[in-house]
Amino acid sequence: MKQLFIFLCLISFSIPIKSQTFEEEYDKFKQKAIEDYVDFRKKANEEYAAFMKEAWKQYKVIPKVTIPKENDERPIDYNGNKGKGNPIEYDGIIPHEDLTPKPQPKPIAPIPENDKDQQYFKFFYYGTEMKVRYNPSLAIKLANANGNTLSEAWSNLSSDDYNNLIRDCLEIRIRYKLCDWAYYKMLEKLSNVACGENTNEAVLLMAFLYAQSGYRMRLAVTEQNKLLLLFNSNNMIFDLSGLRIDGDYYYTTEKLSENQSINICDEPFPNEQPMSLNIDAEPMLVENYSPYRTITAKGCPITTKSKVNKNLINFFNDYPTSYSDDNFMTRWRYYANTPLEETLKKELYPQLMSFIKDKDILTAANMLLNYVQTGLEYEYDDKVWGHDRAFFAEETLYYPYCDCEDRAILYSRLVRDLLGLNVVLVYYPGHMCTAVNFKDGAHGDYLTLDGMIYTVCDPTYIGAPVGATMPGMDNRTAKLILLKR
Repeated sequence: MKQLFIFLCLISFSIPIKSQTFEEEYDKFKQKAIEDYVDFRKKANEEYAAFMKEAWKQYKVIPKVTIPKENDERPIDYNGNKGKGNPIEYDGIIPHEDLTPKPQPKPIAPIPENDKDQQYFKFFYYGTEMKVRYNPSLAIKLANANGNTLSEAWSNLSSDDYNNLIRDCLEIRIRYKLCDWAYYKMLEKLSNVACGENTNEAVLLMAFLYAQSGYRMRLAVTEQNKLLLLFNSNNMIFDLSGLRIDGDYYYTTEKLSENQSINICDEPFPNEQPMSLNIDAEPMLVENYSPYRTITAKGCPITTKSKVNKNLINFFNDYPTSYSDDNFMTRWRYYANTPLEETLKKELYPQLMSFIKDKDILTAANMLLNYVQTGLEYEYDDKVWGHDRAFFAEETLYYPYCDCEDRAILYSRLVRDLLGLNVVLVYYPGHMCTAVNFKDGAHGDYLTLDGMIYTVCDPTYIGAPVGATMPGMDNRTAKLILLKR
C-alpha cells in the first residue's frame, strides 16, 4: 500500500512537468517553423530582386486570338411539325474539364502579422467598399523602369511593412468569394487607387501583391518606359495582347501592337500558379439592383419579375472570353457552368416553380422552354455589341436582347437547377441549342451519349416544343458541349 501511494505521488508530479516540457518544445518548434517560413519567403524575394537587375530578355508581342465570326441563324417560328424522333448525328464531344473546385494559389509561406499600427485604406471595387491596412506614406516612387530601380523597389515592398496588406488582400479573396480573375481585378483597382491610375508604381505594387499571393506573372517594360504586368493562364484568352514565354502564354490588359518589342524579366517565383478562369462562386458584391424586369411567356402561363445586381453585370462586362484544351468551343462552358447569383435565384426560382410545381417533368420543361423562346427578344451580337459576345445567365435576364447561345445557356441553367436534369449544349455551325436527358427516353428528336438519351430543346425555335429540331439543322453535323449539374 505504501509503495502504491509513492507511485501515485510520482505520477501526479510527473504529469505537469512532462506537459510543461511538451508545451515548451512545441512552442519552440512552432516558432522555428515560422522563422523558417519567413526566411524562405525573404530569400525568395531577395533572389527575385537581384534577378531584376540583369535578367531582362526581349520578346515580340504575338497576334491576338480573335473570337471566330459566326453567321448566326435568325430565329424561326415553329411550323407545327413535331420532332420525328430522329437521332441527331454529331461528330465531336467537348468534354468538361475536372470541375471539382481547386484550391486557389497561395503564398509560398504564411505571411506573419505585422504588429505595427496601420491605418485602413479604403477603395471601391465594382461598387463594393473594401479596406486594407496600407499606409500611403509608404508608397513606392519610381524614377524610371530600369532593372536597378525596380529591384530596389521590390526589396522595399518585401519588408514587413507590407505584410498586413498582403494578408488583407487574401482575406478579401475569401470573404468576397473572388475567383482568380476577380482577385486580379481587385488588386488592379487597389493599386490604381493607391498609386495613381495606370502608373508604373501601381503596376509594380499589383505585380508584387499578385506574386506574393501565389500567382504566376512576369514584369515587362516597353520601349516607352511603361511597366506592364503579364499574367499567365492555362486558358487561351481572346482579344488580349500577349506573349509566349517558354511555351506558356502571358497576357496583359494593356493594348499592344502585334510584333511590338518589350523587355521581360523572365524570373519565376517559387511555386507560382497560373490563373484559372473558372467561376465556382460569383463574387459577393454590394447589391445595386436594376429596375424590375417583367418577362412573360406567350405560349404558356409564366410571368416573372426580377432584378439583377448591376455591380455583378459590370464585373461580367470585364470578364475575358477564353477557351481551353485547344478548342474554341470550350468557351461556352465557362458561361453555362457559372452558378446563378443567390439573391436572384431566391427571387426568380420560386416564381418559376409556382407555375411548374404541379406539372410532370416534360410539361415543366416545355413551359420553361417557351418562357425563354417567347419572353426574350432576339438580336445579333454584331448589331448590339459590334462583336460576338456570350452571356452569363444573369446578363440574359438583364439586357434587352440576346441570341441563340445566350438562350441555350440560360435554359440549361434553369433545367439543371429547377428540374435536376442533365443538359448538354448542342452546337451547329451558326447555331446553338440544348438537349435534355429526361431519363424516360426520347420525346422527339434526340441524341445518344454514353448510353443516355438527350432530347433536343431549342430555345430559339420560337414556340417549338421539346423534341423539335429547327429546320435546316438536320443537314449540319453537331458537336456536343458537356456541362456540369
